[in-house]
Amino acid sequence: MNKRPHSVTAIGCIFIVAGVIGLAYHGAEFKAQRHFDYDNVWVLLVRFLAILGGVFLLRGSDWARWFLLIWIAYHVVLSAFHSAFELITHSLLLAVIAYFLYRPRVSAYFRDVRGGTARQPRKDGAPMA
Repeated sequence: MNKRPHSVTAIGCIFIVAGVIGLAYHGAEFKAQRHFDYDNVWVLLVRFLAILGGVFLLRGSDWARWFLLIWIAYHVVLSAFHSAFELITHSLLLAVIAYFLYRPRVSAYFRDVRGGTARQPRKDGAPMA
């Protein structure tokens, strides 16, 4: 099996750390004396999904690449309703993450981790149906 690319390790760890920090920060907003705030539940769910995506990225799950790309794209959309700085920052993060998760070497790593489920070319040169 191929060694995991450093960019996959770094991005996976960043998502895990960001999710844990977000859970701790937003989890502290729950107070027993206040009314229950359903918005916080959604925020915590999004942070938990970041952790989940990071863990499965480190485990070599190809779907996690797509999931984390969608996760950060969701933040780009949310940032459009906030400041221009947030929109630019999240857009740049999306571009950087997409670049590092979809380079040919990284794609080959995820293909190998899948256990050879990628189609192999036929030896006779005939196209596969």
